Amino acid sequence: MGGNFNLRIQAGQIMQQRTITFIGGGNMAQAIILGLLKQGYPAALLGVSDPSAEKRAYFAALGLRTYTDNLSAVAEAEVVLLAVKPQVLTEVCAPFAALDFSQKLLISIAAGINTARLAQLIPSVQAIVRVMPNTPALVGEGMAGLFAATQTAQPDRDFAAELLSAVGDILWLKDEAQMHAVTAASGSSPAYFFLFLEAMQHSLIEQGLNAEEARHLVQQAMFGSAKMVLENPQLDLATLRQNVTSKGGTTAAALAVFEQQQFQQTVQQAMAACIARSQEMESQC
Repeated sequence: MGGNFNLRIQAGQIMQQRTITFIGGGNMAQAIILGLLKQGYPAALLGVSDPSAEKRAYFAALGLRTYTDNLSAVAEAEVVLLAVKPQVLTEVCAPFAALDFSQKLLISIAAGINTARLAQLIPSVQAIVRVMPNTPALVGEGMAGLFAATQTAQPDRDFAAELLSAVGDILWLKDEAQMHAVTAASGSSPAYFFLFLEAMQHSLIEQGLNAEEARHLVQQAMFGSAKMVLENPQLDLATLRQNVTSKGGTTAAALAVFEQQQFQQTVQQAMAACIARSQEMESQC
């Protein structure tokens, strides 16, 4: 696969156009669809199968094909994107076992379901790409880890990369086992950041600021800090931290408390717990 690499597709750069059906119309499917439409992907080539009449009406208003029957939806698709919860994936895929998937690309964003299991569920499938996206895809700033099964042809890998790049950055993985680390690093991590901001906001409210003022302060600080990271790739994260920290100053006082409370160890333990749960989910599917 040429090793790990990042790829960001700019507007109008999606070269391949295939008929895509999303099985499930939740937030992540919506994010990908809106990203594709924003880049000019033809709505007529997109379809969604979902039991919710409200969701189907939403997608139909965007010009997409909608379905209540997954089999009918899949029959017309060149690419099938599984966007359902992992707990129901086996049930959803069971009827597909009788279909011919040999000419279809299967993309799954279901957490904890590996490519070997997907191949068991749909024996005729040849091209499989597993993806771990994250919720910032909803604002076009997602981060997705991708892994392709060995038999997946290069054009299918390229298409999956272009598809996910419509809503953010991507990282190809050499080893599917690394998907657990991706889950901890980007799949779940937006919640870590939100928790940290929430704690800062509450602290500022205790200092007399109102909720709106406190949120304004912390969210802009977060945005600016993230931009400094992105725009200074030559600086490691420790250097960026040190550049803010004057000896004996206010930042040093705050960081000292984090160190006393074993902040780094806590983060490592939290990420390890995330990875362990991801591994457990995979073993149960």
